[in-house]
Amino acid sequence: MGLLSVLTSGCGTPPELRDTQPSQSARSASPTPTGTATTTAAALPPTGAPTPTARSTPVAVQCSAGPTSQQVTALVRRQDLLPDDAQVRVLTGPLCADDWHYTHLAVTGYEPLQVVSQGSGTAPRLVTAGTDVCTAEVRVISPTGIRTLACHAGSGT
Repeated sequence: MGLLSVLTSGCGTPPELRDTQPSQSARSASPTPTGTATTTAAALPPTGAPTPTARSTPVAVQCSAGPTSQQVTALVRRQDLLPDDAQVRVLTGPLCADDWHYTHLAVTGYEPLQVVSQGSGTAPRLVTAGTDVCTAEVRVISPTGIRTLACHAGSGT
């Protein structure tokens, strides 16, 4: 029994979690029971990384304002991800959600190529392209419709 009291005597709120200057709301609130600590959450400093946000478009639909399949193919070729003479056929898309685009290409002699781009339909920016386009940027920032296509298409999940 003595060992149990020695082991539990050090329990409590760690010093870094104790609020040395209670906020006005904490001082005016009813007292807490003995042994219960009141903690407040501190704001995290900015990291410079994009802030994840809930995006408005839950599904991707046929792009009405571009990009066209030819623009997506040209975008991938400019990045030297396709040989100039490769024959390309669009399997899916481009599909849009907000200002993000998803296209699935069949490339003769190669595995199918998935492409995720973002920006205006006339001047898209390549986000990623390959056989697995579920990158951190796509998982965290893209709209749900694009993330679903990029991260779950064909995976059975």
